Amino acid sequence: MRNRYLFVWVWLFLCPLAVDYKGEEAGSHLAQILLAGPAIAAGLILMLTGPRIASQSKLRKFVSGGLALTLLGSAVTQLAQHNDMGNYLRVVLPFALFYLGYAVACHAWDARRIAQFERVLFYAMSVSLVFSFVNGMLESHNLEEVRFRIVSPTLLALQAMLLHEFVISRRFTKFALLIFAGTVLVELFSVTRSLAVGTVLLFGYATWLGAASTWRLITSAMRATMVAAIIAGTAIAAASLVPEVAAHWTQRVYAAKMTESGMDPTTVTRLAEMRDQYDQVTASPSSLLLGMGYGHWYRYSPTYLWALAGQMTAKEFYQIHEWGAGHNFWVYQLFSGGLLFGIGLPAAILYAAVRGSIAYRRWRRVAPDMPFLPVMGRGLMMVMSLLAMSIGGNPLGPRFSGLVFGFGLGMLVACYARLSQAAPARRRAHHAAIRPVAHVVPLGGAANLPSPFGRHPDPQLTDGRLG
Repeated sequence: MRNRYLFVWVWLFLCPLAVDYKGEEAGSHLAQILLAGPAIAAGLILMLTGPRIASQSKLRKFVSGGLALTLLGSAVTQLAQHNDMGNYLRVVLPFALFYLGYAVACHAWDARRIAQFERVLFYAMSVSLVFSFVNGMLESHNLEEVRFRIVSPTLLALQAMLLHEFVISRRFTKFALLIFAGTVLVELFSVTRSLAVGTVLLFGYATWLGAASTWRLITSAMRATMVAAIIAGTAIAAASLVPEVAAHWTQRVYAAKMTESGMDPTTVTRLAEMRDQYDQVTASPSSLLLGMGYGHWYRYSPTYLWALAGQMTAKEFYQIHEWGAGHNFWVYQLFSGGLLFGIGLPAAILYAAVRGSIAYRRWRRVAPDMPFLPVMGRGLMMVMSLLAMSIGGNPLGPRFSGLVFGFGLGMLVACYARLSQAAPARRRAHHAAIRPVAHVVPLGGAANLPSPFGRHPDPQLTDGRLG
């Protein structure tokens, strides 16, 4: 179905939630509705008008089934648990946006339309990076307070997309380097150890993903060294300009040694939260099967009260009463959906990441010029950034991150399905010692795709040289 306003829907789908925020003013609720409404409406239009993938794919069926089971199951659990409806809707909305982003991306879009999607997505995440930093700086008065407000919910996803360009595709533009340095700067000011660990893991994963052989691993590691130099230079500059940042990092690294219990306070609070969620969901057979539902209340488990001696009073400890998506993606999925509805989404994400990683490396080695392979690589990197973000938080807590990560998963699954259809034809053409012709690969576009980061096309060759 043709839609001449498709370009407008793409912008309305990906951009409004880039400036999403949580405010306590009376008008903030209306502002958040005005941000989410256009994105949802545009997403539904794109989902209904997008071209369908004709081929069958077991991966797409599995992932779609896991996502659908999670969303539909949340309604069943809500009917059983009778949680506050407002809390339920607020928590389930990012998961619904995750599914919407997945459904939009999991279509047979043509090559230039995909490049348009990726370009708008890159701009939206860049806007979110700047907006979160500026908004956090204006609303806070010191580093201890500002570090909780300045981090964009899609920071690791933006880094993942850029690391694919730097490490795998060997593309270095001034704007991309500036944005990447900005993400590192935000990480340093936020003094968030889990983000730093996530960046390192993405860095190593991109190096491994781009290496189809031992020699490629060496060359990929050399490109990774250049990115590491950017990170080191940004860190040194930030430490020299703002010495308070280095002091806070030292305090965070050695936080466990400064407490009476010898345990890191942040780690203790996360463990106390997870323990209470686990105790609640395993309290009865019905709760273990169906879960407690999205928006259900939880607190800190008294088991860890002793570990926070000197950091928090008993009164402050027992006043903790939360209903949000929790700080641990994996435990919260079990807590909210139980064994029946809570395992589908994590299993779908993990399966897509493993299956996609194996297939990408194989195709990159035997057929590096296959159409949409770079798009699959960027989607795979975004899915891995979701897993990296789950180390220290719930990536599907904020609305914008739910939309972005769902879109990344959809790109991975869609490209996997289309490349799986093309792979047998490629093998037959290779064995026949003939060059594959256009009709052999019915993927809707040429192998030389436009890049979302510049006017030059995506590389056809494994080493990133332009064809």
